[in-house]
This record gives sequence, structure tokens and C-alpha cells, in this order.
Amino acid sequence: MSFSPWMEIDRKALQHNLAVVRKHAAHSRVMAVIKADAYGHGMLPAVAALGEADAFAVARVDESARLCDAGVDKRILVLSGAHDGEELAEASRLGVELVVHHAAQLGLLAKSRLPRPVVVWLKLDTGMNRLGFAPQQVDELLSRLRQLPGVARVAGVLTHLANADDLGDGYTQMQLQRFSAAVAGLGLPLSMANSAGILGWPSSHGDWVRPGIMLYGASPFSAPMKELQPAMTFGSRLISIKMVPAGAPVGYGGIWQAPESMPVGVVAAGYGDGYPREMPSGTPVLLNGRRTPVIGRVSMDTLMVDLRQQPEAQVGDEVILWGRGLPVEVIAAAARTLPYTLFCGIASRVRRRERGER
Repeated sequence: MSFSPWMEIDRKALQHNLAVVRKHAAHSRVMAVIKADAYGHGMLPAVAALGEADAFAVARVDESARLCDAGVDKRILVLSGAHDGEELAEASRLGVELVVHHAAQLGLLAKSRLPRPVVVWLKLDTGMNRLGFAPQQVDELLSRLRQLPGVARVAGVLTHLANADDLGDGYTQMQLQRFSAAVAGLGLPLSMANSAGILGWPSSHGDWVRPGIMLYGASPFSAPMKELQPAMTFGSRLISIKMVPAGAPVGYGGIWQAPESMPVGVVAAGYGDGYPREMPSGTPVLLNGRRTPVIGRVSMDTLMVDLRQQPEAQVGDEVILWGRGLPVEVIAAAARTLPYTLFCGIASRVRRRERGER
């Protein structure tokens, strides 16, 4: 038995969540977003589970190289594109597709001599004000791209939704209207929808959808969605149980004091593993299938839990920090952060395994 923290990936959950994408966007092709090591889940295990996706999307050229080196033969789109001659040459060698979102990238394509032309997507900024060209430039930009010898073809036009996770915010509809007006009559594949768009804005689906967080079983909205299954479970074990007298402080800074003589459990997981230090007392963990509150300040390697309602707990008992039976959205809300941050924050020292392994 190992007493170190572990992170377990459920391939069947990933496949289930991809099926949910297809249910909601039945007429769109699916570009599974696996950037940032598949949101902390492991890029290659995620690719193996999501083989029914039509394409994959990553953020950077070096991420696409990892996929190609592993033999992935599906279309791969680099969402931030190439930023210098070296990245552009690598993208050309790999045969991956690039988003073009900035004038400097046009200049790079114009002056570079590539082993083979690259396929590109044109990104329009419809209101995110992060990456992308002004919508009114679309005709000029497409004409210029098509004249460049380094461009094999323009595969499509895309944009990114800024506020789609708020179903009551009219900003998303405004973005969709701007995009529709800009691309009308172009005859190119279109991509607008992220996870929130897929689930909440059917008019955003277009030819390609780009699911991210929902593939991993977390809701893009504030509340968990029963329709999705958690692909990551993060857990550890109790390594100590002790009786603490009434009034005694627990943990660094003494920010929590025992209200009575009580048993306290110590769990082998802390902020050095990816469980946030700022997690407040009262945040639940799942011990022997029942919710048990965290108490005191989270340490680098450990956290403490209140065992008054679980006097039968023993050293070695498994503790789930989030995942099966304990939605990550609950933990993210307690930490005043997002599931994305928790997923991507799992430390390298945490053991990885697939469900069914031990």
C-alpha cells in the first residue's frame, strides 16, 4: 500500500464526455482540446481515450510535436500559431495546422521558406480582445493568405467566446452576430463553440466545436452537471490519527482550534501536491465514502480533517480530494478558483494511474 497522493484517470469517463459533446452538437465535427497536458490529465492517455474525436487542438507548437512524435495521425491545430521561423518550420515539418491571429504571423509566413506549405485557420476577435484580427478585415486577410506560397490552404475561420459560461449575458449573442456578419458568404468551415457554447448556446456550434473542460467531466458553468462524468480523481490516505484536546490549535498559525476533545486525521496531501493552501476549513473531502471537513491550514505535504463523525476511521483509509463522489466544482468554489486551475495544478510528484490500476 502506498501512502503517497495519487491522481487517477478514467478513460471511460473521457469517452462518455465526448459522447455528450456529440449529443449536444450532433451536426458539428469535434476538435478535442488537449492543451496544457490535457488540462493536467495527461496528453497521451487523453488522446488514447478520445480517439473518436475528429481532430485535436493544442496551444503551442511544442505540444503538437509531442503528439506527432507519439504517432498521433489525426489533424492537429495549434491554437496560438507559430511565433518565429523555428516554430513555423517545425509546424511545417510536422504537418500540423496553425491559427493565424496577428499581423506578425502573416509577415512570418510571407518571408519564410518552408519544407512544405502549412494549413492555416484565420482567427477573428469578436469581443474577447485577446487574440485575433478585426472582423472587418476578413476579406483582405483571406486574400492575402491565399496568395502566400507558404500557405497550403485556409481550413476555416474561428473565434473565441468570452462570456459563454454566463447564460444570462447578452455578450455572447453579440459576439456570434459579429462573427456571422463577418463570415457570411465565405464558404469556409466555421468554429466558435467552446464547452460553454456547446452546452448553452446551440447557435454557436458551427462546423467545428472545440470542447475543453467538459471532456474532463467538469462543468463550464458554476454548478456540476450530472450529464458529465469526472475523468480525474485526486486522492491520498490517512497517515495519522490523534486526539486533540479542547481549545488546542491545529496546524500552522493556529487558525482553527478544536471546539472539544476530538480526533484529527492527517492526510498525505498538501499544496506541494496541488491541493491549494488557501482551501478554507470546512471544505469536504471524501473519507470512506462520506464527506469529512478539512480543518486548519493546508501544509505542503499534509492536510488535517475532522474525524468526529468518523470515529471508525483508520490509518491507511483512502481519502478522495476531488473526483468520483466529490465534484471538483465543489472544491473549486471553496477555494474561490476554477476546476481548470485545480486540474492543471497537480504536481509532478503525484503518482499517475488509470482507473483499475493500483
